[in-house]
Amino acid sequence: MDYGERSLIIHEQLRGKIAVSSKLPIETQDDLSIAYTPGVAKPCEVIAASPAKARDLTLKRNAVAVVSDGSSVLGLGNIGPLAAIPVMEGKAVLFKQYANIDAWPICLDTQDADEIIETVRRIAPVFGGVNLEDISAPRCFEVEDRLQDLGIPVFHDDQHGTAIVLLAAMLNAAKVVRKDPAEMKIVINGAGAAGTAIAKLLQCIDQDPKVCVPVADIVICDSKGAIHSGRDDLNPQKQALLPITNREDRSGSLQDVLKGADVFVGVSKGNLIDRHDVATMADEAIILAMANPVPEIMPDEARAGGAAVIGTGRSDFPNQVNNVLAFPGIFRGALDAQASQITPEMKLAAAHALADAVDDLSADKILPSPLNAAVAPMVARAVAEAAG
Repeated sequence: MDYGERSLIIHEQLRGKIAVSSKLPIETQDDLSIAYTPGVAKPCEVIAASPAKARDLTLKRNAVAVVSDGSSVLGLGNIGPLAAIPVMEGKAVLFKQYANIDAWPICLDTQDADEIIETVRRIAPVFGGVNLEDISAPRCFEVEDRLQDLGIPVFHDDQHGTAIVLLAAMLNAAKVVRKDPAEMKIVINGAGAAGTAIAKLLQCIDQDPKVCVPVADIVICDSKGAIHSGRDDLNPQKQALLPITNREDRSGSLQDVLKGADVFVGVSKGNLIDRHDVATMADEAIILAMANPVPEIMPDEARAGGAAVIGTGRSDFPNQVNNVLAFPGIFRGALDAQASQITPEMKLAAAHALADAVDDLSADKILPSPLNAAVAPMVARAVAEAAG
């Protein structure tokens, strides 16, 4: 029986993975009078007079909304809000398990950016943060950007969580192969939410999280090959990548631009390159192929092509690049710092804390295990400090 069949049985048995529990037992009339009427009127009056008190008197300081429209779920695509519920429930479980954050799945029956934004604004008073999840590009960019004035952190995990873990993996992989990250040439295949965020974060790959030093060059490829200035089919999001990528304005296929690259980053679909493509890369190449469930190249194939360090998004291979390493600690740190946004400095701090969480660094261990409960507190402390 595979994991899918086992998961289906568990979901049917449990009727979902999360539930609400009360911090205040109701056993007497006195308990009821404190939890509800008439006693509850007093905290309401205090909050009405001083809205900031909501963080001290309600669940707001520790509550996160996990918001999705179901348009880009895992490797399943646009499956809609009902089918997205199990994933958002799972996200809520991970928030609780690793950061003791109370998170709620909010699956919206709309894929209109204006309606998503308006809905999040309307529900925001209850929450201390918003985790946007599995919203397809380019809509995800607009939704996140327009909600940055909400006064609480709004973070699209598919973009930034992936980029943060990827940066941590790359920093440690560079140490293993003894290369200067600022001198590496990188090819990213996939110009959606994750690929765009990775490209932006790699502009600050320096070992000091307070200093921004870009990698030598990044070439991003989509299904039509390298993104370069000569293409007339680029949407606004891809056009915005031109000033920060492909400094030599190279054109051609993924295989063309992969020649001589130090790093391949895959956030696209499975089986796109093979050992012969890897053999054209620089010596001691780094392969981070994160398509799920089938990576852009399987580890054995990448190794046969001469890759020195290999990571995937899968848990059955070494070096799993998994967002669970980032988002619980990031939100824990942001909530503790009462941050109004998650800034670039906070993202960099999270990446460096995650990289530093690996003690016994090796080609097969450039990231800590996703099951390591010590990681989220380390990331949280770094993020809170960066938040000031």
